[in-house]
Amino acid sequence: MNSTRKITVNALTRVEGEGALHIGIRDELIESVRLAIYEPPRFFESFLRGRAIEEVPDLTARICGICPVAYQMTSVHAIENALAIAIDPEIRRLRRLLVCGEWIESHVLHIFLLNTPDFFGCHSGIELAERFPDQINAGLRIKKIGNRLLEVLGGRAVHPVNVRVGGFHRLPTKDELKTLLPDLRWSLEAAIESTRWIAGFDFPDFDLDCELISLQNNDEYPFNEGVIASTCCPSINVNEYEQHFGENQVEYSTALQSSRRDSSAPHLLGPLARVALNSRQLSPSTKHLIETACPPLPLTNRFHAIIARSLEVVHALEEAIDVIENYSPPHQAFTNYRPHESAGCAATEAPRGMIYHHYEIDSRGMVASAKIVPPTSQNQLQIESDLRQYLPQWLNDSDETIASEAEKLIRTYDPCISCSTHFLKLTIDRT
Repeated sequence: MNSTRKITVNALTRVEGEGALHIGIRDELIESVRLAIYEPPRFFESFLRGRAIEEVPDLTARICGICPVAYQMTSVHAIENALAIAIDPEIRRLRRLLVCGEWIESHVLHIFLLNTPDFFGCHSGIELAERFPDQINAGLRIKKIGNRLLEVLGGRAVHPVNVRVGGFHRLPTKDELKTLLPDLRWSLEAAIESTRWIAGFDFPDFDLDCELISLQNNDEYPFNEGVIASTCCPSINVNEYEQHFGENQVEYSTALQSSRRDSSAPHLLGPLARVALNSRQLSPSTKHLIETACPPLPLTNRFHAIIARSLEVVHALEEAIDVIENYSPPHQAFTNYRPHESAGCAATEAPRGMIYHHYEIDSRGMVASAKIVPPTSQNQLQIESDLRQYLPQWLNDSDETIASEAEKLIRTYDPCISCSTHFLKLTIDRT
């Protein structure tokens, strides 16, 4: 006699955005796993068409309130590549500093309020703070300095407005940046201690090989530039991205799903991939933590993603201090340019993984077409694949336990569901 079970999580918790999970079990085997993203699509790629390129950074920042800088950085780099705009080296360093601020605030939010509660059976960050007030207060203070970096460089902490094609609207002064150093230095020490605490958590055993993908830069930890590197395939240039990766619509999700074109195989982006592919470019304090407090690299246990994020917080803080200590204001805030008919693309690393943008620009400097591929849409297939591998060990437990364990695994990827929901291929049945 066949036995079937259907387990549904109607609203995933402690993730950004709205999504559900549907698990089908037949004869004690996982038959189906569907990460059902039902948040309404927002069609960013469509309403960018016909807009002036100067509007693009502020518009794409609205894709996400947690990682707006990643969308701004990818858009300005793609447009600058299209128009062959050369950026002042100090502007480039300031942009890396801005990315540091976003990585700090985004990673710390996920680490302390969304992910760590799972390791202590807590239902919320508030419940966790009652048990570990010192650690959570330290985490919130670290997040605050990340937000402050966004305010100083971006004009405000949420949806910053100071980034523009060619540079910035306004440059910070030396004094504005140097006032951040005491808090940054305190945060670096606190982040190091937090990483040691987190590395000692009791982690579920879930080591699973898969293709890891991130940008790779021989000179620095990848933020805004590099080649697309893989643990399984040769590296490719960013302008080859669409030749190797494609997107598909599935009936149960308002977000497209990305995979390899040649095999439809999933892949994993984000901190685990970046640390695996770029450990040599990490800061000195981060390397010391890896040697003295963390499991050996590469980290293949999905639940170790919180360790990788913590390492990246340490790196971002140490790099931020270095940029500020060596800051020399450029002669001008932005490079002048002349729009012309062209096309260009770029990829950067958001907290959750690689983002890809491609724009076609007409002779008036208007966007003729736009393509945006966020990290969460690229991770969806891998999340579903991982759930199929992880859940069988829980099949003798209750539906509630299976649902809870599935949510815990999903949270390790820090999915930004809202980022992924502005892509939709409409199929009209005319029969």
